[in-house]
Amino acid sequence: MLPYKTVVEAGAAIGRTLTTAETLWLNHTADKSDYLLYCYNILFLFIIFSLCPLYYVFMEYLFGNAVSVYKIQPKIKLSYGEMLKCYRDVVRMFVLVVGPLQLASYPSIQMIGIRTSLPLPSVYEIVAQLVVYFVVEDYTNYWIHRFLHCKWGYEKIHRVHHEYTAPIGFAAPYAHWVEVLILGIPSALGPAMVPGHMITFWLWIALRQIEAIETHSGYDIPWTPTKFIPFYGGADHHDYHHYVGEQSHSNFASVFTYCDYIYGTDKGYRCQKRLLQQLKEGTKNHEQKSQGSQNISSQDLKAD
Repeated sequence: MLPYKTVVEAGAAIGRTLTTAETLWLNHTADKSDYLLYCYNILFLFIIFSLCPLYYVFMEYLFGNAVSVYKIQPKIKLSYGEMLKCYRDVVRMFVLVVGPLQLASYPSIQMIGIRTSLPLPSVYEIVAQLVVYFVVEDYTNYWIHRFLHCKWGYEKIHRVHHEYTAPIGFAAPYAHWVEVLILGIPSALGPAMVPGHMITFWLWIALRQIEAIETHSGYDIPWTPTKFIPFYGGADHHDYHHYVGEQSHSNFASVFTYCDYIYGTDKGYRCQKRLLQQLKEGTKNHEQKSQGSQNISSQDLKAD
């Protein structure tokens, strides 16, 4: 809870006039405990994994023919009943595991030093910290994911997540409860290494969940802003991992591609991309030759 209640007190404490954002923050949080502010994460998570996947559901329902070209595994299409079942399973996991974990983990947030005080962080500070969080999470998640693909880890834990060989947005958090707990570690390491403001922490949790939903969407959409992020894997990169399934030893990274490239765990994926490209080029060349033959035949007929 903030140690001051008015804008004048806060301005005197930090030695300058509050910005508009800081004034709004003060007005909203002055009478709220830090624990309550931390618990906003539960609400954010629930809203995000409930609403964000609907973007892909509506896109498929309203523009199915137009966007089918971007569907990575077009032959597999889940019914709305199957999607609803996945959502119910995720909600149950949220109520029984994720929510209680969030409520109980506040002491670790205090120990880390996530602050709610003024002044608010600058945009540069927020972006820099978020970059660190994503890189740390991605690297740590890579090795945990590889462990979960060993025989014991897969059979006992990770196979649940791979029930969806063609993933959908609702299946992003769909996993065994042990995996849900384990993967909370990479998400917490970045904030532990570089503590920031509660706003940055909120953004981190929200953006990580949105990224996971996009990665599991099953659509490689060309207009997504993430196409401009260097080394970003996206849906196409992770969809291959689900497509191969239990025998997959490729594309373990959660966000970026550099770990898979450095440690050679994207060779199968890159080989498949080369083969598909060669097949595409071969088909294109064949069509061009066929078109050329047809043009020659037409010219011969005209000459006759």
